[in-house]
Amino acid sequence: MTIDTQSQRADHGPLRRILSSVFEILQTRLELIGIELAEEKDRLLAVLFLGLAAMMLATMALIALTALVAIAFWDTYRWQSLAAITAVYALAALFCGLKARSGLHNAPIVFEATLNEFEKDREIFRKQ
Repeated sequence: MTIDTQSQRADHGPLRRILSSVFEILQTRLELIGIELAEEKDRLLAVLFLGLAAMMLATMALIALTALVAIAFWDTYRWQSLAAITAVYALAALFCGLKARSGLHNAPIVFEATLNEFEKDREIFRKQ
């Protein structure tokens, strides 16, 4: 009877070690995903805050500029000056929109480090 229990323990030993290793790898990768997610959240919040502040300040500056130009050219070229300012605003908006779209298309892959580690793990298990 002791021989049977010893052989059963011997059979479970390598399997348990493999399963333990697999779970340790999964735990490490999940921790890496959590770290990357937290970093991405912090980065996005900072960018969002700065972007909103920049938009608010730029809007205030554009309102002041529009009023200044309209007042300066009120007697001579009132509609031409307002049309020119409108064209400049439209071109700036188009440029910003295209730049934002380009930034979204060229964004880095989320969880890139985690995916690379999973690929390394897959290659290690294929070799064994």
